[in-house]
Amino acid sequence: MRRVAVAAVFAMLTAASPLGADVVDQSANGFTLKTSVRMAAPAERVYRALLDIGSWWSKDHTYGGDSRNLTIAPQPGGCFCEKLANGGGVEHGRVVNVLPGTLLRLTAALGPLQEMGVNGAWSWEIRPAGQESQVTMTYAVGGYAAGGLDKLAPPVDQVLAEQVRLLKGYVEKSR
Repeated sequence: MRRVAVAAVFAMLTAASPLGADVVDQSANGFTLKTSVRMAAPAERVYRALLDIGSWWSKDHTYGGDSRNLTIAPQPGGCFCEKLANGGGVEHGRVVNVLPGTLLRLTAALGPLQEMGVNGAWSWEIRPAGQESQVTMTYAVGGYAAGGLDKLAPPVDQVLAEQVRLLKGYVEKSR
């Protein structure tokens, strides 16, 4: 059953949106992804929207199929968690650095990376750009995965690029 669940999550990763961030670096033992996008909203609103992750994250990239069960506790040690049916849950990441309105950084082995010997640093930086904001999402993963992590960089890139696009849509729609 566990293998089926992991296979399903990996299938979701590979079927993600064709939008891509930049795969900055990739090798057998790690990869770095980065995307930067301008959002038509002030930095504080972008930051609040980022924390309201259950309102914009794709349900297709959750374990329980309902993104409304996602939360982020914005303090060091805070959980990026998902509530599951019958009392279950998933810790997707742990907040390690928070500067309200400017930066949210988590340690996270997202999706199927959780059961591999890897860890990731996932950063969201928000910079004012006039009446808009420049948002940069970076995800650096390192460790061991059978067959090499370089093969996972493109599908993870697609999934995260989709989430950045969804955040942008949520921020700009809620003006």
